[in-house]
Amino acid sequence: MLHPASYNPQCFPDRRPLLMWAILLTGSVLLLALIVGAPLAQSSQHGAIGGTLYHAFGYVCHQQPERSFFLAGQSLAVCARCTGIYSGFALTTLLYPVLTSWRRTDPPERKWLFLAAAPLAIDFSLGLLGVWQNTHASRFLTGALLGAAVVFYVMPAMAELSQRSARSAVPARKPFPPDPTQPQRIASAPSDYSAPFRRI
Repeated sequence: MLHPASYNPQCFPDRRPLLMWAILLTGSVLLLALIVGAPLAQSSQHGAIGGTLYHAFGYVCHQQPERSFFLAGQSLAVCARCTGIYSGFALTTLLYPVLTSWRRTDPPERKWLFLAAAPLAIDFSLGLLGVWQNTHASRFLTGALLGAAVVFYVMPAMAELSQRSARSAVPARKPFPPDPTQPQRIASAPSDYSAPFRRI
């Protein structure tokens, strides 16, 4: 018969990374809904709601109408490039469990993030210098590429955070009491009476 101390509890799969993924997906989809909802609210007699959304997104985007997509006669709450970033982030978050494991905690090398940002930087710089006129499509696509790449750095960080919280939440196991039916081995210190010179 096995002693209770030799029992190993069963391990159940940790669902916290999945919960983190669901939270991230919900948040990214909600942001897209607000971006699209701003012009819809503005054009449907809900000006206060629309104005609040435009004002909130104004902290993160310039909202220039000539650089934005239009819906219902109104520009979206953010520009075409920001729309691409949010869209790429949301779509990649949705597909993340298909592309890799949501339990993954090691992000890709940082160089891939810089490579994903390079087309956006080039498109912006060439347009700023007047070398060529970027379009809504180029702004959206370069933004979407960067937004998609960011997911592969955010999700591992959230998975790592969830696993750390899971480890800290597990209580320490108390040792089982000794089995009275089993002989106990009592460790004793070696006597030094055989060597008087060692005694103080």
